Amino acid sequence: METIGLFLFIAGFIIGLGAVTVIDTLGFLGRQSSYWTLTTIRAHKVTKPLIWIGTLLAVIGGFLFYSNKPFQGIPVIHGLLAILLVLNGIFLSFYVSPRLLKQEKDGEADKILPKTLQNKIKVSFVVSFVGWWSVVLLLAYYLVTYGA
Repeated sequence: METIGLFLFIAGFIIGLGAVTVIDTLGFLGRQSSYWTLTTIRAHKVTKPLIWIGTLLAVIGGFLFYSNKPFQGIPVIHGLLAILLVLNGIFLSFYVSPRLLKQEKDGEADKILPKTLQNKIKVSFVVSFVGWWSVVLLLAYYLVTYGA
C-alpha cells in the first residue's frame, strides 16, 4: 500500500501542479492583455478539473502513504496544506470560475478582468502556487530524511 500511496501522491502532484502552473502563467499574462484573458478563461475549463483530480489523487495517496506512519511533523503539515488547497480550490471553482464563464457567455471573454477580481485571484494563485510547491518540497525532504 505504501508504494501505491506514494505513486498516487506523486501522480497527484504531477497532474495538479502541472495544471496550476499552466493556469497561473496564463492568469499572470492575462492581467493586462485581452488576448491572454480570453486564453485563460478558455483554458481554465480544462485546468480546473485537472487540479481537482490532482488534489484528490494527492490526498488519497498521502493518506495511503502515511497510514502506517506517525501523524506528526511533515504528515501534519501536508494535511494542513491539503485543507488550505481544497479551500482555495473551492473559492476558485465556485466564486471565480462562474464569473469567468459569465463573462465568456456575455461575449466579453477578451475583456480584462476588473482589478478587484484580479486582486482576489492574485492572492488565490499565490496560495495555490506556494501550497503545491511546498507539498512537493516537503515530500522530497521527508523521503530523503526518513526514507519511504
